[in-house]
Amino acid sequence: MIKKILAISGKPGLYKLVSRGNKSLIVETVDEQKKRMPAFGADRVVSLGDISIYTNDDKEVSLASVFESIKQNYNGTTVDLSPKKADQDDIVAFFAKVLPNYDTDRVRVSDMRKVLSWYNILVSNGINEFVATDEERDEDNKENKEEE
Repeated sequence: MIKKILAISGKPGLYKLVSRGNKSLIVETVDEQKKRMPAFGADRVVSLGDISIYTNDDKEVSLASVFESIKQNYNGTTVDLSPKKADQDDIVAFFAKVLPNYDTDRVRVSDMRKVLSWYNILVSNGINEFVATDEERDEDNKENKEEE
């Protein structure tokens, strides 16, 4: 599920991949409006499934795992900490709670705010399954084989 959720650089919010056009992706906002629009090759588009967070043990933790940790710590509800208005120390304390071994040198506070914001957007819009199920993995493998 999280592989089909996209972040587009320069555009606020998150987007769900709907279809692939000729030289673009057709995306839909992940909110109440469900506004559809194209995302072209010049737009920097990244799937949330491809994002990882650096840790102190020279490994990376997937964003889906971080979302799962937040979900467990906050019982699957949105976090009442505002990503825009919260104090920097509050954001760092929040992130240390959900991912205690994050790399303090490479993970910036702006990244932490973005993770918190994305989590709240997803949960408030009914998306709360972050780790791919076996069925989704099988579908992804099938799609990858068809593309080859």
